[in-house]
Amino acid sequence: MVTERLDCPVFDADNHLYETTESLTKHLPDRYKGVVDYVEVRGRTKIVVRGQISQYIPNPTFEVVARPGAQEEYFRIGNPDGKSRREIFGEPMRAIPAFREPAPRLELMDEQGLDRTLMFPTLASLVEERMRDDPEMTHAVIHALNEWLYETWQFNYEDRIFTTPVITLPIVERAIEELEWVVERGARCVLIRPAPVPGFRGPRSFGLPEFDPFWEKVVEHDLLVGMHSSDSGYSRYQNDWEGHDSEMLPFQPQAFRMMSSWRPVEDAVTALICHGALSRFPQLKIAVIENGSSWVEPLIKAFKDLWKKMPQDFLEDPVEVLKRNIHISPFWEEDLGALAELVGEDRVLFGSDYPHPEGLADPVGYVRELDGLPEETIRKIMGGNLARLMNVEDKVLR
Repeated sequence: MVTERLDCPVFDADNHLYETTESLTKHLPDRYKGVVDYVEVRGRTKIVVRGQISQYIPNPTFEVVARPGAQEEYFRIGNPDGKSRREIFGEPMRAIPAFREPAPRLELMDEQGLDRTLMFPTLASLVEERMRDDPEMTHAVIHALNEWLYETWQFNYEDRIFTTPVITLPIVERAIEELEWVVERGARCVLIRPAPVPGFRGPRSFGLPEFDPFWEKVVEHDLLVGMHSSDSGYSRYQNDWEGHDSEMLPFQPQAFRMMSSWRPVEDAVTALICHGALSRFPQLKIAVIENGSSWVEPLIKAFKDLWKKMPQDFLEDPVEVLKRNIHISPFWEEDLGALAELVGEDRVLFGSDYPHPEGLADPVGYVRELDGLPEETIRKIMGGNLARLMNVEDKVLR
C-alpha cells in the first residue's frame, strides 16, 4: 500500500539468502576436501572449518531460522525488561523455499512490494577470517562458494535479484581472475570484506597501490562494491581486553564488543581514503551495508581536522572523497534524514536486512522511517540511488 502511494520503484540494498550445507563444499577442489565440514554436537549440527567447530552461526544448516524481523521491537524501543536473547528472538520457523531459491523469492518480493534487491549470502562471512593464514585456500573456498551461488541463484536473476559474489583479495592476480569470472556471468555488484587483506607477508590495506590493478578492473566493469558487515578479525583485538579467546559471535553480542563493532568499516573507509585508492579511482562506487551510520559523523569530523593539519598526506580533501565515493545503507531505526544531510541524499540507500531477525519483517515498511522527508528524497533512498549505482532502469517491475 505504501509503495502504491509513493508510486516509486523499490530497490532493497540488503536482502539475504540462506545457504545449504553444500554451498562451501560442492565445488571445492579435491585437495581442499574436508576443509569445511559439518558435525553433530549433542544433537545439533555445527560447521567445522579446518578442524575447528565454529559457533559463528547457531544453526549453519539454516533449516530452522529466527523469524524475519524478530528483533524489531528490540531495536525500536530497546530491552527495558531485560529479556533473554531467546525471549527476544521468540519462536523460530522452518526455512521456506523463498530463503533458498530465486524463483520463490521473486514471488515473495512481488507480495512484499519489492522491485529489485541485492542478495547477500549469510554463512559466507565466516570464511576469510578462519583461513587468513592460507591465501591459496581462501581463494579456492571463495571460488567454490561463488560457483554454488551462480549455480543456485545466478548473479542476475530476471534483472531483479542481484546476488553478490564474494571477492577475496589476498593474491591480487587471483582476485582479478575471480572478478572477471563473475562479471562474465552477469555480476553487477561484488562483496568485499571490510578488513585488512591477509597475505603471504602479513595483512595490509586494500587502499594501497598494490591493489590498483584490481580496482582498475572494478571501475572498467562499472561494478558496485558492497562492504557488508562481516567477521573482520577484530575479535582478536577484543580478546586481548577480555583475557580469553573467542571468535566473532554476531548472534550473541556482548556489551564490550558492541562498543567497537563498527570500527572495521570505519577503518576500511579510512584506508581507502588515506591510502589513496578512492582518489586514484574517483569513479569507484562503494556501498557500506548493514554497518550502521553512527561512525560517519565522527569520521568526517576527524577528516576535517586532519585535512586542516596534514593536507600533504592526502591526494585531495578526504571529506569530499567520502561524500563522492561512499554510499551508506544504515540501520532502519537510525535517523535517515540526518544522514542524508550529512553525506547527501544521493548517498543513502534503503536496506531491510530481510529475512534476518534484526531486519524488517515488512521491507517496504522502511518508508515509515522516512516520514517528513521530501518526496524526491524518499524516491532516491527507496530505490533511485541504488538503481543509478547499478545501472538499471528505475521503474516499477512488480
